[in-house]
Amino acid sequence: MKHITSAMAAILLLTSVAIAQQASLSANDILQQAYKQAAKEKKKVFVMFHASWCTWCHKMDSSMNDKVCKKFFDDNFVIRHLVVSESKDNKHLENPDAEALRVKYHGDESGIPFWLIFDTQGNLLADSQIRPEGAGLDAKGANVGCPAEPEEVAYFISVLKQTTSLNSQQLAVIESRFRKNRN
Repeated sequence: MKHITSAMAAILLLTSVAIAQQASLSANDILQQAYKQAAKEKKKVFVMFHASWCTWCHKMDSSMNDKVCKKFFDDNFVIRHLVVSESKDNKHLENPDAEALRVKYHGDESGIPFWLIFDTQGNLLADSQIRPEGAGLDAKGANVGCPAEPEEVAYFISVLKQTTSLNSQQLAVIESRFRKNRN
């Protein structure tokens, strides 16, 4: 069993505190704030649906916040979390209307983490679902969640290629980091 490093524990704690502070905000309020900030900073909006109990959600956060690639995500995205699917004792952590948003984007049958990428106007650019060639974003697909398997990581990198200005060297760093999730 691997031990959590103090840096990883700090990242998880800070993420948990930020998420808890957002619990009273509706999904729409969080998105509107994110769109405004993204427009100001010339970034996209990365929204992740997650829950406190979700191990893969924590792996996704840890991967994106890893020092080797954190800057790449921070330079390209305003990242927001929406809490869904909490246990009975933690329902108070859920963001109002977050589940409805997840349903709207076909993520309700996908498990979590489930993520979406929007432009500053709220237009969906990409999501965490692999679809058959030629299928649009309105079709249901298979959720990659936190990419770990080679085809999931490849899909994630293809999404980042389409939605960011990351170069091939930066994408290779992200790819290498996410492949470690397989262990």
